[in-house]
Formats: sequence, C-alpha cells, structure tokens
Amino acid sequence: MLAMSLSVSPWISGPFALSSSSSSSASSSFNLSDFHFSVSSGVRVACRAHYASNDLKFVLHHALDDSGIHTAHAKVARDGFCSEIKKLSDIERETSICINRGVDLGKAALFIAAEDDSLISHSSVPLPVDSFIERLDDLSMDYCSHYSSAFRASSEVFLETLDRYLYVNKGFRRTNAKLSEPRALYLHSVLTHRSGSAALLSLIYSEILKMLRLWGLLDFDVEIFFPHDSHSLPRGYHKQKSKESDQPHIMTSQSLLVEMLKSLKDAFWPFQHDNTKSLFLRAAHAANCIDRSNTATESGFELASAKAAQHRLERGVWTSVRFGDMRRALSACERLILLETDLTELRDYSILLYHCGFYEESLQYLKLYKDLESSFTEGRLSKSPSNLEEDAVEKLMVRLNLILMEEGWGCSTYRSFLANNSEPW
Repeated sequence: MLAMSLSVSPWISGPFALSSSSSSSASSSFNLSDFHFSVSSGVRVACRAHYASNDLKFVLHHALDDSGIHTAHAKVARDGFCSEIKKLSDIERETSICINRGVDLGKAALFIAAEDDSLISHSSVPLPVDSFIERLDDLSMDYCSHYSSAFRASSEVFLETLDRYLYVNKGFRRTNAKLSEPRALYLHSVLTHRSGSAALLSLIYSEILKMLRLWGLLDFDVEIFFPHDSHSLPRGYHKQKSKESDQPHIMTSQSLLVEMLKSLKDAFWPFQHDNTKSLFLRAAHAANCIDRSNTATESGFELASAKAAQHRLERGVWTSVRFGDMRRALSACERLILLETDLTELRDYSILLYHCGFYEESLQYLKLYKDLESSFTEGRLSKSPSNLEEDAVEKLMVRLNLILMEEGWGCSTYRSFLANNSEPW
C-alpha cells in the first residue's frame, strides 16, 4: 500500500542533493507564539505572521544553486523585494496606492520581475531595475510637457487628460491576466509593450499621480477605481466625490502586491486542468490526495492533457504555455508567504514541494499551516473548516509522514526538474 502511494513524481528526474546548510536551516523549528492573526471582511481569512528571518527557509534558490544554476541576481532581486515589503506597517498595508509613501511599489514590482527573469533566462546581466524606474518617471515628465494646461483646469478635466494620455497617446491597454502572455504580468514588460494586467496599469497610474503630487502639481485627493471585470481600465476619480460603491474598488498597497503575485501564481501553477477547482485541489488531484469517488468523472481531454504533460516533463520540458512553470510558481508562493497575508499560502507551497520531491520541507510547511489553522479556528471561528481541501491536507500529511518513516527519504537526494532546462520565456 505504501509503495502505491510513493509513485514517482513527474517533476523528479535523476539524483539531486540539497546543500547541507540549507537542509539544516530548513529544519528550523517554528515558534507558534510568534504568529499573530487578523481577520479581514467577508469570508477571506488573512494571517499576519511575525517571525525571525531564520524561521522560514525557502527551497527554490538553494535547489537551483545545487543544480549548478547560479542565482546571485535572483537573490539580489529577492532581497530588494524584501527590503520594500519590510516597510509595510499595518497602516501602510491598508493605505491606498494613491497616497502610499512608505513602500516603493514600482521598485517592488520590478524586483519581482528581476527575480523571475534571472531564474528563467539565466542571463549573466541582471534586469536593469533602475532603468525601468526612470521609464516610470519619464511618463510623468512627458505628461507634464503635453498637458501643462490641465493643472489649471477642474479635477474632472485633469483626470480626463490623464486617462487620454495613458490609454490613447501612450497606447497602454489591458489584457486578461488569465489569458494573456506572461509578459503582461511583469512591470518591465508592460512598460515596454504597453499591454498589461489591471493591477500593473493601476500601479503605473498611481506612480504618475505620486510624481505629480511630489512636484506640487496635484492639489486634490485622487483615488483609482480598480475594475473587477475582465475588460475595464483603471481610472482616477476625485475622492471627495466618490460613492460608497467605490470602496471595494480601492487598491491598497497590500492588495496590489497580493494581486500581482497571485496573478503570477495562477498563470504559472503547474496543474492547469479543471479551473473550477482551487490551485491546491488541482495539485492534490495530481498527487492522488483526493477521493475520486466524490468527484465528477474526468473527461477524455483532461486525461489526455495530463498524460501529455507528464510525458513532456519526463523529457525535461518543464515549462509550457498551457501547463505552467514550476520555478515561477514556487517563487510566487515564496513571496506571498513573505507578505504574511494568507496562511493557505503555506499549504500551497507545501504541495508544490511535495511534487518536487522535497518531502521533509513539504511536511514542515504543512505542519506549520495546520498548527496555525488550528490556533486560528479555536480562537476565532465557531467551527473548524471541513471540506475537500482539508481532507486532501490530511491525506498529504499522512503520506508525507509515511515517506519520511522510510530510511533515506529524510534527505533530499533527488535531482529535481529544476536543472533540466534553461529555456527562456
């Protein structure tokens, strides 16, 4: 029975050794008392986890290093991202991107792009973050040179000219993040190709407003209406003339970063079949952690797609337009965990580590998720969640414990998919 559970993951091919330093650090104990929770509106539950920097150790960069892939540029970009999000106080997290002053959201977005660019392209030259910051500043300068008369006009006229400048003169347009190319999800590409997600267009809009306010050219409060449909464009409006219905469309510093990273996570999640299920359930389904008697019969297309994906992965083709990219999915998960907004990110990261063969690390993150969830539900919720996802978590927990009971499985001695290919995006 155990042998049946230990089917070879399609993400594994050949021997792999995780460095002893990263293995030992990964086994660091977690202090549950260091984690604190906050509840957001509605059914969404968020966690704020305050912990020492050595408490959580991530796998991706260490694994790539030990595979012979240099991650120096990726690590610098990750450090840059961390330096920005460390400025996120509780107040800053809930501050509108239009008035945010603590965090340089443009830099944070470019550090995200720089890390993923380094991970995939393996370029010896890092993404020029400062050059793209200058591009953002140039947009503001160019607007001033073309529409200087708008500063003496009414707020409505001013905002109309800004919309016209951005979406007509400069030609920025929105793409559906779920259907678009990966470049629409990275700020440097959006600045280059003028096509991007609603989150990144909102960021560019807010950066122009920030510069105009810094130069003393904006004398009224502006808010950005963030659209929740698949086609509308982010647009500014006079905050004092806003309606109560506008409130859900205000993008805060935290929500913008989460939106950007979740879009990347969704786009590159390696299990793209059945969009009716959560990302975790898709991965759990692929790991046989779901009772299939309780699910609908799989279509022939889904079965054929799964077999084709596994065949490609066994040949070392680890990235595909339709079947995700494990490296960028892992990097998105790690950054979401660093943001400390949702404890389910620990669970999602754990199941990706399971598929990569990092069973000990997977179990550690899954245990942390369960401990935090139990602490939260006992203190704040009237009843513990009981659904398909929780059942899958329990099955994965049992399987990981059985795997690690076997001699030799405790050490990561398998070479993962990470070193199979250097195909650029």
